[in-house]
Amino acid sequence: MNISVSMYSLAPTVKAEKWSVIDFIDYAHSISLQGVELLDIFWGNPDDQKEEMNLVKETLKKYGMRVSAYDVSNNFVKANEAERAKDVAHVIEGIHIAKELGTNVVRVFCGDLSGDLSYEDGHEWIIDSLKICAEVAEKEAVYLAIENHGLLAGKSGQVKDVITQVGSPYVKSTFDTGNFLLVHEEPTAAFEHLKEEIVHVHFKDFREKEPTEDVKSFKSIEGVAFVGVVPGDGAVDLASIVKGLKDIDYNGWLSIEYEGLEEPEEATFEAVKRLKQLI
Repeated sequence: MNISVSMYSLAPTVKAEKWSVIDFIDYAHSISLQGVELLDIFWGNPDDQKEEMNLVKETLKKYGMRVSAYDVSNNFVKANEAERAKDVAHVIEGIHIAKELGTNVVRVFCGDLSGDLSYEDGHEWIIDSLKICAEVAEKEAVYLAIENHGLLAGKSGQVKDVITQVGSPYVKSTFDTGNFLLVHEEPTAAFEHLKEEIVHVHFKDFREKEPTEDVKSFKSIEGVAFVGVVPGDGAVDLASIVKGLKDIDYNGWLSIEYEGLEEPEEATFEAVKRLKQLI
């Protein structure tokens, strides 16, 4: 197994210090990582994207680094067909960007309910949209790895159901160890349900917020507040999940995605050290 860091882990620093993708790669190299997870939301000026892409590839080559996954922020739960088509096109664009970056994993979302939309509506749109994207993914040999995230694919059973109904060998799972807590599913139980579908892992941890704390938190589907922490300081049994990955001979990336309150650069470095000890 290999360790990478998602650029999202450094989101506060990226915003405050106006980091570019190159700045993030420089940071990852400074803490001796061989992989990075990049996201669509962090590119600079669209007019300069070709030049930026070339610089990113040059920097990766200079450091001997690889891209573990390319993350696309899509939402297929939209009543307007034209809007869903835009998200399909965005995912397909992400497949081609992933190929250019040298990775065969594109992290995707399914979507969330809002307004008067029903579960049945959203579920159908997700399946139909992913089937279109999967046609391109299969041709390019790139996995569309669904992250357990949101109301329609937050639980392992939902992710498994979508993967089964799309029916493509290139639609699999980005297993986010922390997000299962937000839908009140035990992460180790979710692992047993999804372990045959995993092609990418987000290494993340949360704890419940103390009643007296006034800090940024994430609300679960039952209204429980969770706080992001350095992996190992929260409720996820990460050692058991890493052991499970070893048992199934998982040889992909473990990508740290830190969403806590501590200084991101230091917290991410600590997360790297802890993960190295586990694997």
